[in-house]
Amino acid sequence: MTDMLSIGASGVRTYQTALTTTSENIANAGTAGYSRRVAVTREVAAPSDGSNRVLNGLGVTVSGITRAASDTRNAEVRAAGSDLARSEASAVWLDRIEGALTGNKLDERLTAFFNAATALAADPSASAPRATMLQAAAGLASAFAQTGAALDGALADLDQSADAMAGQLNTLTASLAKVNSALGRVAQGTSSQAALLDERDRLLESMSALTDIGVSFDAAGRATVKAGSGGPLLVQGDQAAVAAYARGPDGAVSFAVYGIDGSHALSPGGGAMAGVIEGAARIADARDALDRIAVDLAEGVNAVQAGGADLDGNAGAAMFSATGASDFTLVLDDPRGIAAAAPGGGERSNANLANLAALRSDGKFEAGLTKLTTDNASALAGRRSIAEVQSTIRSNAAAARDSLAGVNVDEEAVDLIRFQQAYQASSRVIQVARETLDTLFNIR
Repeated sequence: MTDMLSIGASGVRTYQTALTTTSENIANAGTAGYSRRVAVTREVAAPSDGSNRVLNGLGVTVSGITRAASDTRNAEVRAAGSDLARSEASAVWLDRIEGALTGNKLDERLTAFFNAATALAADPSASAPRATMLQAAAGLASAFAQTGAALDGALADLDQSADAMAGQLNTLTASLAKVNSALGRVAQGTSSQAALLDERDRLLESMSALTDIGVSFDAAGRATVKAGSGGPLLVQGDQAAVAAYARGPDGAVSFAVYGIDGSHALSPGGGAMAGVIEGAARIADARDALDRIAVDLAEGVNAVQAGGADLDGNAGAAMFSATGASDFTLVLDDPRGIAAAAPGGGERSNANLANLAALRSDGKFEAGLTKLTTDNASALAGRRSIAEVQSTIRSNAAAARDSLAGVNVDEEAVDLIRFQQAYQASSRVIQVARETLDTLFNIR
């Protein structure tokens, strides 16, 4: 009878643990990053007495709590998420460039300026078309300056975003180092270990959204993390490296890692950090191209002005001043100062405006601005298309992972009923054993 009591008690304890584990699964069915847990049971075998008799077992016990998780599938989710994060981050800055290039209607203002010059050529001595051309020149100068400022603002925002990403990575690496330390102390096969492993995988996935990472695990489940496939160490045991962002004198941006194995450059091939580096290069290229257009236009118009005569017969003065788009300004403030005539041609002459028309044709300023805008738009469309594909890949990888690690409430409900019945049956075994013992003790 004592064997029956022991066996029944083991069943009660075991299925109570199984019920608790199943209940925890159901309660966390909607918790992001939670991996389904399983209470693994095994028979408690009776020791052999050396004879040929078959001895009964001694009940059941829980050998441990396991997670329904796959390191391979988690790695696939991290890789797909890292690629997607890079494309999405890159698209953000390409979109900012597009907004800067189109938001101030620079192309329209440029065309309006040259068209105003063409209109002035029809009546070069009239004050109205001169005022219109100067007004168009003011609008063009404002559009250049605002577009340049918008690109400068985008770059400043990118610096803040990149610096924040470095801070986020530092928070994640420090947290993972603490999880590693806890994994080294926790007992194997416990719910506490399962919770730590869930947190470890969540942190790794968040890190991969910032930069691509290579991960290896030891027997205790502690993660060693390197940037990329063979980059600098980010986490090793309870040690975490520190990442930093910087912009060099030449405008180039970079990330670096300090700590575990010295100082190293961090060159992300994936994640939002890679997208930021790509975005910074795109913004810098757009600024350079816009600055060239601005300077070439200002110098070209000023050269045309210098080669002609204004309405008072004087040599034409400079119309614009610019060392780049951001400081493009109109310096001519009198419509009479527009040098429409050739030297000595008189106020009815429009010969010098033909040189401005030639500058428009030869300089290809409008075509250059259109190319700059369309090239960026094409790159943005391409990035968005790639991101759509990568989003599908990431969703499929996550679905494959969740099919193994996720909680199916219907299946858990069936297990709940099954374990409840086993628990009740074990309780009934104890009750029968007690009743039998009571009957034996009451025999006179």
